[in-house]
Amino acid sequence: MKQKWILIVATFVLLVSVIMPMSAFAANNTQSAINEKLGVPIIVYGANLTEDEKATVKEALQVDQEPEVDEITVSGEDLVKYISDSNPSSRMYSSAKITREEAGKGLIISIVTPDNITEVTSEMYANAMLTAGIEDATVEIAAPKPVTGHSALVGIYKAYEVKTGETLDTERTDVANDELSVATQIAENANITDEQIAELLTGIKQQISELNPATKEEVEQIVSDQLAKLNIELSEQDRQLLVDLMDRISQLDIDFSKLSDQLTDLATTFEEKYGELMQDEGFWNGVKNFFNNLIDTVSSWFK
Repeated sequence: MKQKWILIVATFVLLVSVIMPMSAFAANNTQSAINEKLGVPIIVYGANLTEDEKATVKEALQVDQEPEVDEITVSGEDLVKYISDSNPSSRMYSSAKITREEAGKGLIISIVTPDNITEVTSEMYANAMLTAGIEDATVEIAAPKPVTGHSALVGIYKAYEVKTGETLDTERTDVANDELSVATQIAENANITDEQIAELLTGIKQQISELNPATKEEVEQIVSDQLAKLNIELSEQDRQLLVDLMDRISQLDIDFSKLSDQLTDLATTFEEKYGELMQDEGFWNGVKNFFNNLIDTVSSWFK
């Protein structure tokens, strides 16, 4: 019996030594190639991160798994550039990894440290980014400690300009920041889900695109219709905030018809990262056969 247990231990040691390299091999096979057309991912770090916090963010964003990256820092001075009446002394912790995608790919937003981004959701980021004029990108957001998440947008703006060479309209980035603030305030005050506020904002924008309202009264009617449609009740103050925001958005040069395509389901993120491996029948059949043979072998020892 002692010899059998020695054989069991030895087998499982062998199992670990076999499976670990197989896993590493699979991971290496799924590593992205450098995109010579769109460029490498860009990592933007909050300027107030300590070295330990920066290391935590890099791990969360899986920076070491990228063949190459560009790295920049976002500070309170950048905050003033993109958002009016902001504080240049603001402390910046939220960080992000931005990867440009082909036209039509859409926005794929992932908060990789959800416990540390306490107010802003993926859908809110996506809506605000589209308002600011950012499309077709994969964005991963991280923070080393609990923060609201509002400042991450500034880093995304700066990274997008660095990556594309384009200049974002600061009026649009300012409105986008207001949208983020209004969305989080309404979600909290009205006690509605993140999905509901995202659906509300998207629905209003789509109606603005289709109806092209010429007056603030027409915008107000669109807001009222969407609130009724989704059975959402707001205080008079929050309703007015929403109307004022959407009136500003209606006056911007935005192609809202792209909105639905750009708001890609977050499940796509997993599919794109791991789908190829999951569909590799040869790899998984090999793993299955290994375990089946192992079970048969171990079972025979006790017959």
